[in-house]
Amino acid sequence: MLKNADKPTVWAGICLDGFSFSRQIPFCCAERMMCMRNRWLIALAAIGIHISIGSVYAWSVLTKPIMLEMGISLKETTWCFSLAILFLGLSAGFLGSLVEKIGPKKSGLLAAVFFGSGMIGTAFAIELHSLILLYVFYGFIGGIGLGIGYITPVSTLVKYFPKHRGFATGLAIMGFGFAALVAGPVMQQLTAEYGLKINFLLLGGVYFTIMCMSALYLKPPTVKRTMEQPIELQQGLTANEAVKTWQFSALWWIFFVNITCGIGLLSVASPMAQEVVHMDAGTAASMVGIIGLLNGAGRILWSTISDYIGRSMTYITFFLVEMIAFFQLAQAADAMIFQLLILLIISCYGGGFSCMPAYLSDLFGTKELSAIHGRILTAWGLAGIAGPSLIAIFRENTSGYSFTLYFFAICFVVNFMVAFVLKQYGRKKLAALMETR
Repeated sequence: MLKNADKPTVWAGICLDGFSFSRQIPFCCAERMMCMRNRWLIALAAIGIHISIGSVYAWSVLTKPIMLEMGISLKETTWCFSLAILFLGLSAGFLGSLVEKIGPKKSGLLAAVFFGSGMIGTAFAIELHSLILLYVFYGFIGGIGLGIGYITPVSTLVKYFPKHRGFATGLAIMGFGFAALVAGPVMQQLTAEYGLKINFLLLGGVYFTIMCMSALYLKPPTVKRTMEQPIELQQGLTANEAVKTWQFSALWWIFFVNITCGIGLLSVASPMAQEVVHMDAGTAASMVGIIGLLNGAGRILWSTISDYIGRSMTYITFFLVEMIAFFQLAQAADAMIFQLLILLIISCYGGGFSCMPAYLSDLFGTKELSAIHGRILTAWGLAGIAGPSLIAIFRENTSGYSFTLYFFAICFVVNFMVAFVLKQYGRKKLAALMETR
């Protein structure tokens, strides 16, 4: 990209396929001194971290074995998963700035230490039959590893795929969604043959190794000028500046609602299918497996689509689809229609995760994307408790699921309006603010 014939210049980011926020440097210098690793190996490293921590979604496979082994109730067992998701959100929110400060390699290794020790400590808790230690190791320590690991590779990966940010984040976060498909059968087999303790010890060691190897390859692209230090190609708002904007608050709200309704549906998909459309237990279990597949596939599919139609239009589409689907689901009596509606909702639920980092980078830049993404993920931590709790409360007080599904449909009417406002006005003032950077 030439500015004039006498002084050829290029936006530094364009050399890497088109960054939105970059500094101008001499073309020859940018071309010779660009420091970047293979972006597909960076993507593989990101997937390695996410497919390890995403095993948390296979928790339901271990629910009954843990109840039998430790003699605890379903509610007590489920709280372990809820705590892990809560601390995922909280650690991502409060430690996002630390991740930006120490870089993806160190933060990836830190995530590996927390998540690996959480898994190994869970084996110790099971050996001692201690519910408190189970909450501490899997919920608290493991949850911190989840939060740090979730945000660590995303901002780095975005910088390597600047023209396809949605696709890039979809690649990593797809790993989180698909993880249960791999981890579920493995956990079930290990637990059946060797017991719960060995299951957590072996997987803790394997996940720790994969996460460490992945973290060691992560490095953001930089440009070196002659006789100067490397300049990282990232511009935009800081996390503290971003959270003070109404755009951030609007994104936090729509993210929270999308996860609350989606995770609430996930928590009761099997029993609801059996009660509402009279599926047998085996068919309902098969549907849950397909849900896991669509949860992962929706992440890469919708995030890729967002590169072509824009993130704001993608979220408008999400909420329009979910608004109609939840309304129809409340009235569904046919098993096939019931399953199709649930799968459609879950694909949008997964897509909401994968499109969010790219949306944040569109609005706020990549300067502190990990920190900003972490602040947004506090919505996930709270939604992980709110969703299942709302379902349980409405189920107990209304003797059915219809009221809950209508309520969720109304929530998406509100989300649709908020997303529309973001599309119309979200970038105007931010663009002016960004130009001053």
